[in-house]
Amino acid sequence: MLKLFLWLKYLRKKKVVFLSVAAVAVSCALLIIVASLFSGFIKAFEQSAVETIGDVVLAPPIKFEQYDLLIERLEKTSAVKSAAAIISTQGLLHLGNANVRAVSIWGISPDKQAKVTSLKTNLIRQKERAGEPFFEIGNSSEITAGFVGIGVVAEPDEETDEYDFKAAEKFIGQKVVLTTGTQIETKSGEEKKFKRKTIQFVISDIVFTGVYDIDKSFIYLPIEKLQKTLYPNENMPVAEQIQIKFDDGVDTDCGLAQIRGVWETFAAEKLNWNSNFIEQTNITTARQMQSEYVAELRKQMGVLLLIFGLVSFSVVVLIFCIFYMIVMTCQKDIAIVKSCGASKSLVVSVFAGFGVCVGLVGGGFGVGLGYVITKNISTVEEWIRIIFGLKMWKSSVYMFNKIPNQVDWNSVLPIVLSAVAAAAIGALIPAVIAAKTKPVNILRYE
Repeated sequence: MLKLFLWLKYLRKKKVVFLSVAAVAVSCALLIIVASLFSGFIKAFEQSAVETIGDVVLAPPIKFEQYDLLIERLEKTSAVKSAAAIISTQGLLHLGNANVRAVSIWGISPDKQAKVTSLKTNLIRQKERAGEPFFEIGNSSEITAGFVGIGVVAEPDEETDEYDFKAAEKFIGQKVVLTTGTQIETKSGEEKKFKRKTIQFVISDIVFTGVYDIDKSFIYLPIEKLQKTLYPNENMPVAEQIQIKFDDGVDTDCGLAQIRGVWETFAAEKLNWNSNFIEQTNITTARQMQSEYVAELRKQMGVLLLIFGLVSFSVVVLIFCIFYMIVMTCQKDIAIVKSCGASKSLVVSVFAGFGVCVGLVGGGFGVGLGYVITKNISTVEEWIRIIFGLKMWKSSVYMFNKIPNQVDWNSVLPIVLSAVAAAAIGALIPAVIAAKTKPVNILRYE
């Protein structure tokens, strides 16, 4: 009760203590915001890979046939929920009026791709429709149709960094020309020459993933049409890689082992590949493919948190000054307490405990402040743009069109505990000075 009485008294009489609380709160909020933004960016980066290429990518060294049989075998395993084949190449897309864009081209089956990735939810027009996505326009299946990324036909606004979806939708139904190429063998069969190929197709939908690099350069065509263009001499369906989605609750290592087992059997029996060629096939999860980049991001996050942590450690100095001032101005209270029989350890615990309380209260306010700012970070960034004319987040630089706004709760507890420890350290030296106070020297003149 004595400790509580003194703490409440100092809070009421010594308003400067609230400066310590504010310092702890601001420091905690700053670290929580930094940790949350970095963690959110990393999670968004990893998730974007999963939503774009699936959980696992099976990529042989060369194209292969009978991919439909491989998909059928994969989907019969307990680990695989669905799989889809793709072929890919590069090209130039002619949108008319000398508007030419370099693009990455994927040949896909949209119904199967939608089961592996988030293709359906990324389509502007078809995402609200029931059923699987499709390329065809109207009832005609003779006209080649395809999807294009929204960044291919539009640019985000310089100020708001948002796309004009209505302007982009005007391209739906427009005929465009794609120029690509393929290598063909000469009559001798020894040399290969590059031959230009063109594909005319109608834009049947717009893809908006929210990932700038994908939206600005990817187009999607029927895999059968792209195969006829790139590999006209192939009679059977071919693919360059298989994108796979795990079933719910599947262990990653077990799933990869099952996929590799199916692939090795298929390649040996149906493709007649030798063991050395089969082993060259990469079977990798989407997260593993991004692991090196993610590791570097985590290092940068650690360095940044360390720097801000060292800057925030100035709270220790501030609390030391404030508590030292309290001790010097409360000599009478300390003398009375000690003259009543209080031990030195009790006096130390009064001020050290008061420092811990300051850390807890400041940490609590810091968590609240960090939560509010993080959840409304886009609004904060927008106000900064309006007031100062400074655009802090651009999708062309940071890849994503939205700032991650999820609080990293895993980092909250360590940050708050560090704040409490810092406050306790700052109060410790004044507490020791208070414990050494001699009542006789103070009360003699009172």
